[in-house]
Amino acid sequence: MNRFDRYYRTQMEDSAMRERVEEELASLEIGVQIANLRTKHRLNQTQLAARAGMSAPKVSRIESTPANVQLDTLIRLAQALGARLEVRLVEEKGKSRRSRRARSGA
Repeated sequence: MNRFDRYYRTQMEDSAMRERVEEELASLEIGVQIANLRTKHRLNQTQLAARAGMSAPKVSRIESTPANVQLDTLIRLAQALGARLEVRLVEEKGKSRRSRRARSGA
């Protein structure tokens, strides 16, 4: 194990740090999915951008840093790739939250 691996393992022992890293990795997932579908369809970023009605730099940014991407943008990209966008809410394990009303005793 090298120094980076030891550092990473130590940082992941901190639950707050682990949560931040997991959130960041999850946000990158949509960009990776778009890039993979684009590659599967043998399109470059410029071609995908033209199909989706946006600029190639915008496609590049979404693939590399997809934070704060609007749903309509993702829908346009999905349609240009012959795919559909699915948005789901998934309850996190061990993080059930009571409603405000339940906490206040109402």
